[in-house]
Amino acid sequence: MSMEITLSREDIVRLCERVEGAQTRAYAIPKLTDEYPGMTIGDGYAVQLELRRRFLARGHKQVGWKAGLTSKAKMKQMGVDVPSIGFLTDRMARPENAAISTADLVHPRVECEVAFVMKDELKGPGCTAGAVLAATDYVLPAVEIIDSRFSGFKFDLPSVVADNGSSARFVGGGRARYARDLDLRTLGVVLEKNGEIVAMGASAAVLGHPAEAIAMLVNILAELGESLPAGSFVMSGGITEAIAVKPGDSVIARFQELGSVSMRFVE
Repeated sequence: MSMEITLSREDIVRLCERVEGAQTRAYAIPKLTDEYPGMTIGDGYAVQLELRRRFLARGHKQVGWKAGLTSKAKMKQMGVDVPSIGFLTDRMARPENAAISTADLVHPRVECEVAFVMKDELKGPGCTAGAVLAATDYVLPAVEIIDSRFSGFKFDLPSVVADNGSSARFVGGGRARYARDLDLRTLGVVLEKNGEIVAMGASAAVLGHPAEAIAMLVNILAELGESLPAGSFVMSGGITEAIAVKPGDSVIARFQELGSVSMRFVE
C-alpha cells in the first residue's frame, strides 16, 4: 500500500479542520474526494495524524488503535486489500452498561469486536499473527460504535481514513481472558438489539483470525513511522455487520467464552 502524500500542508490542515468540525459538532459532510479526487490513502493518513495531533494537544490521551474494514466482505465492498486503521482516545471510551448519548453522533452503528491489550511493544514491517499473540496480555469482548461523518454513510478509503476510520465510541466488557486459553478463530458472537438477535458471526470473519488484523495494523503503523506501544488497547475489527442504533435502543453483544457487553442509547 502506497503511503504517498500528494496534498500540501495547507490542504491537510484544511481537511483536518473539516473532519474535526464534523466530528466535534456532529454534522455530515460530503466525502473529501469530491473536492480532492486525486487524494491517496497516504493523504488520508496525513489528515488522520493531524487530527490526532490536535486531539492530543487538547488533552485527549491515546489509549490504542483500531482496525477497520477487516472482513473480506467489507474489503471487497470498499475495493481494498488491506484494512484501515484509526486511533482510539480516552474520550471515546464508555463503561460497560453505559447510557451513551447519540446527540453528539451523526449516524451511529454498533459492531462486535475482539479487543487485545498488549503487554509488549510491537513493530513492523513483517509483524505476524504469532508475534501479536506472543505480545498480547489478554483479550476481551468489545463493541465499537462507529459513526461515519459522511453524508449517507457514503465514502471511499481515503475519506474514511481521514475520518479516523469512523471511530466514535467503544465499550469493553465481559471477562478478560488469556488469548492462549481460547481458539480465537472460532468464537461465536451474537448481537442483540432490544432483545432481538440482529447479527451473528464467528471471529474467523476477521481475516481468518483477529490477530491477523492486529498484525496488519502494526505493519500499517510501520509505514507511518509508528509502533504499537505496550499497554495499547487494540480493536481487531467488526465480526458482524454494523447495526444502526438510535435513542431508546439497548444493545447486548454476547461472546462465546468472553461474556457479554451491554449499553443503551439515549438522546
